[in-house]
Amino acid sequence: MKEMKFDIKLKNHFWFWGIYFLLNFLRWGAYFNDYNYSFKSNLIEFALHIPLVYFNLFILVPRYVLQSKYYKYSFSLLISLGVIYILKTGLTYFIISKNIWPEANRDYQPFETNHVIAVCIGELYVLAMASSIYLTLTWLKERDRNRALRENQYKIKLKYLKTQIQPHFFFNTLNNLYALSLESSDKVPDAIIKLSHLMEYVLYDIEGVKFVPLLKEINYIQNYIAIEKLRFEHVDVTINLESNMEDVKVPPLLFISLLENAFKHGGINNNNLKIKINCKIIDDTTLHFEILNNFVISQNLNAKKGIGLTNTKKRLKLIFRNKYSLEHKIKFNYYIIRLQIPIQNED
Repeated sequence: MKEMKFDIKLKNHFWFWGIYFLLNFLRWGAYFNDYNYSFKSNLIEFALHIPLVYFNLFILVPRYVLQSKYYKYSFSLLISLGVIYILKTGLTYFIISKNIWPEANRDYQPFETNHVIAVCIGELYVLAMASSIYLTLTWLKERDRNRALRENQYKIKLKYLKTQIQPHFFFNTLNNLYALSLESSDKVPDAIIKLSHLMEYVLYDIEGVKFVPLLKEINYIQNYIAIEKLRFEHVDVTINLESNMEDVKVPPLLFISLLENAFKHGGINNNNLKIKINCKIIDDTTLHFEILNNFVISQNLNAKKGIGLTNTKKRLKLIFRNKYSLEHKIKFNYYIIRLQIPIQNED
């Protein structure tokens, strides 16, 4: 594959110089009505243009310009132009004509000021044009490569955060099942079945998917709530969907960490846990998701936070950049967390 890319790149160089040579040959041939002279003179010039351009791009620029050694670059370029002048003048004199500059309409001797200036400016013109084209194309290619690299890093990081959430969630769920098993509860089989549905959703339904239908995510949440209800004897959970949500899509596993926190922290010493989930669309552009849960005021609200909510914030930042809001507050004995994200509709 690398060799193929090199061949394609080399072919582009041949195309550039071939077309440039043809246009120059036709231009000066038509101007002087002497295509034979134009062909010979351009053949000599391009035999010197090409080495100078690549010597500048691949040796002088990396060695001096990129190292901020501008005086050495200028000196080296000046020496290169001197060598080019001597070669061009000598080849023209011995191969084409004793008149080294017939275009000037008078005989010029080698190293006359006007002739030296004309040759050097001509070389600098070709050097600047070819180098500009090459460096621009290289910059565009590097920009695309960096963009692809950033996108790939984004996908890897997003996948890492999502896979980190899953073990965290199942760890908590298994703890719940363990608590039930200690009580020899007959609720364990039903809990295991519901857990298998959750695992099926995580392992198969959302694999490699950036967005999922909101209703599927709500169904996933309901299965989780059913498992938690097996553990909590007194818990009341209500879900309000206030708008038409059929076509709305959301990042998978986005809300589960918020709900986990409601059970985890709201259930401490709480014999009457109440959780309310509100979901609605605002102005047809924003999805509003809200969770409220009561808690026992005497509990330690500064308890150490898990990784779930932290990962949720990181995922939101990666997916939506700054086009989201996540806020939480305490009102009376209720903990409230609100999330707003841009609407993602079905195509």
